[in-house]
Amino acid sequence: MFKVMILLKKNKNMQSNDFANWWLGKHSQMASKLPKIRKLCFNLVESGGSEEYDGIAEQWFDSKQDFIDAYESDIGKEVASDSIANVQDRVRIFVNENQIV
Repeated sequence: MFKVMILLKKNKNMQSNDFANWWLGKHSQMASKLPKIRKLCFNLVESGGSEEYDGIAEQWFDSKQDFIDAYESDIGKEVASDSIANVQDRVRIFVNENQIV
């Protein structure tokens, strides 16, 4: 299975609760409709934690190609555009997940 983690930093003019409401509300509903997505997890960074990022999304697909195809679809372009409009920084990290426990 292919996994990507996306680190997000909210726009400077956005309050933390506004970011959480947008991300866990409208944006999560859109992202959950990505074609061939197998699992989706949104991790909201708690205050006192990392000051660098406000949220970390985890997405699982069967393959990297499924991920690429998902973001080339109409809904994928909409998800990416919505994200870019609401964050000042977005970093995608492709990982090899190793479950220990």
